[in-house]
This record gives sequence, structure tokens and C-alpha cells, in this order.
Amino acid sequence: MFKQTEKNIIVAGHMGYAYLYPANTMLSFQKAIELGVDMLELDLNLSLDKELIVMHDNTIDRTTNGTGEIRNMTLKELKAYDAGIKKGEEFRNERIPTFTELLDMVTKENNIYLNVEIKEKTFETADLAIKALEKYNMLDKCVIACFDAKIVKYVNQKYGIKTQGFPDWYMSNFEEDTNSYLYSVGIEMKDLNKEFCGKFKSMGIDPWGYCPDTDEKVYQAIESGVKLITCNNPEPALRILREKGLHR
Repeated sequence: MFKQTEKNIIVAGHMGYAYLYPANTMLSFQKAIELGVDMLELDLNLSLDKELIVMHDNTIDRTTNGTGEIRNMTLKELKAYDAGIKKGEEFRNERIPTFTELLDMVTKENNIYLNVEIKEKTFETADLAIKALEKYNMLDKCVIACFDAKIVKYVNQKYGIKTQGFPDWYMSNFEEDTNSYLYSVGIEMKDLNKEFCGKFKSMGIDPWGYCPDTDEKVYQAIESGVKLITCNNPEPALRILREKGLHR
């Protein structure tokens, strides 16, 4: 179960260790685990043949040597593209992972949590993600996130699973009761302060900050009262939190 508090702040690797490695690749996730993160943040899309694909964007254009929408491509087609080369020649031949491949890895690791963001914003994607998490006995070690309020409400109502949303102006389909379905709220650094975090704490919602990748930003996050921080570069957060006795 989650054990984050202001005295034990959880550190999540955003798309793995995306500061140094190709985002949302198996290499990036493995390096984040080796560094010592508590949680992996990742993004899910759905392929044409209904495979859960770990990729931030709905297209492969930005991070691979290919182009096209994931929903219009099969897993075999997606696996043909290089997901590492744009980060650097040394990462050539990294491939786009499936959610199953990631789950195969994390279940062999000790005490790794998952923050699973639904990027293909459909109930089908959410259902398939939860089915996979259940198969791997990971439901009590994950939170489902989405920028679409309908998805987080659906997941919480149907499955009773922890959900992460965002401040109302970040989200689509935000309604008056949306906050009642949230376990946590992701707050971007530009909006992160003690008063704003306190607003969500008063509603029983955990404030989580993203992405404090420098010493200065990590101190800002701590002073704001977050209980979890998601970082592209988790090294400063892990180092500072350990120095301050705020990380297990």
C-alpha cells in the first residue's frame, strides 16, 4: 500500500529516467529503478490490435524514427521503429514497450509502485490497463491518472481504484463532483505552493508535484507540502530527501 507522507515523500520517475534515457523505454524504467525511485510514471496508448503501448504521445513522431498515430498501427508495426535514436546514437535499437513487458519487469523488483496515465482517453484503454494490473497483482500498488475527468471518475466508480487527477483548469470534462473521485492531484511546478497544496489536503486529496528536476525545485516542492514528487531527473530529489530524512 502507499505510505507517502510529508515525512516520507515518494519519488516517481517520470517516464522512467527520462532526463538521461529515452522516455518510456525499458532502459529508462530500469535505470530509474536502479537509481532508487519508489514509483514509475508511464503513459498508455492503445494500438490498432488492442495492445497497450507505453508512449507519452498519441503519435510516435516525436520520440521515434517513424510517424503515425498509435491507434492506427499494429504492435508489429510499432515494434519496427526505433524509440531510442532521437535521444542519442548510444540508444539506437531501443523499442517501444508494451505494458505487459513493463509489468513483467516490475513484478520482479521489490516494492515498485506505478502511476499509469491513460493517454488514449477511452474507457476501453482504462479497462484493459486495469485487467493487466489485476493479472499481475498490482492493483494495490498503482494509481490511474488522466487529464480527462470522465476517465478518472469511471475508474474510481467502477473499480474503486486510486485515481490521480489535476487542478480543474488542467482537465477536460471537469465537473463539480470530480474532486470527490480523486486520491491525489498532480500539480505542475509553476502552480506549486503551500497554499494550493493545503487546499487539496483540506479535501482529503494528496498533493503531488511535477517535475522538480533541480535542487531549487526540489526544495520548493518540499516546502509546499507535497507527499510525492515526479521527476524527469530523480537524482536531486532522492539525494535531498535522504539528506533531510524525508525518504524512507
